[in-house]
Amino acid sequence: MSDVVEQDDVKTPEVPVQNKKKNGARLRFVLFILGFCLVLLLFYKTGWINVFLNKEEAKAFLESLGPAKFLVFVLLQITQVVFAPLPGEATGILGGYFFGFYWGVVLSTIGLTIGSFIAFALSRAFGRPLVEKVVDQAVLAKFDYLLEHKGVFVAFMLFLVPGFPKDYLCFILGLGHLTTIEFIVVSTVGRLFGTILLTLSGGFIEGGEYGKLLVLLGVAVAATVTAYFFRDRIEAFLKTLQCKKS
Repeated sequence: MSDVVEQDDVKTPEVPVQNKKKNGARLRFVLFILGFCLVLLLFYKTGWINVFLNKEEAKAFLESLGPAKFLVFVLLQITQVVFAPLPGEATGILGGYFFGFYWGVVLSTIGLTIGSFIAFALSRAFGRPLVEKVVDQAVLAKFDYLLEHKGVFVAFMLFLVPGFPKDYLCFILGLGHLTTIEFIVVSTVGRLFGTILLTLSGGFIEGGEYGKLLVLLGVAVAATVTAYFFRDRIEAFLKTLQCKKS
């Protein structure tokens, strides 16, 4: 009887996939914090921090840009969709704070629409390898059913319901069967309700109408919390609709 142990019989312990995901998430979080601190340090050293701490200085800075201030804000909204350096909620509030309700909604919608289209187009051009680098695997697997058939209504509901990863959806839907026109309509109209709420919030902050702001925040928080606790049922229901339409 041979004492030689075949190499195939020796199994090397594998690192659990879940641990790899956690480590990756921790690394991204640490890098985000370091980057955020670096940006704060640069703003402090250059004196730009005063622009953001003082409302009058911030408005004066924007006015000094002239018509370019509209372009700067639109570019900010485009960037936060494609690269997500800032939360979309923060930029939406800034629109109402600096530009008022009407222009805040218009400029945010333009920026979000262009940013969503760029993400969709990149996904369509470079396919799943790119999307897998941008979108978390768990999120991609959760919404994989969207890629099997065309689901315009389901996609619209996902953009409309608070708490769903809308920026990720742009990349995911680029792998599916929606036409460019269908995607632009769905993403633009679906985001509009949230854009209006965020812009109103910024306007209330600028005007010092904190009572209205609290009411609006209460409604938004209630809707978001409800969507969060019932997210599995909502997703299951939308998945059922998708399968029925198929």
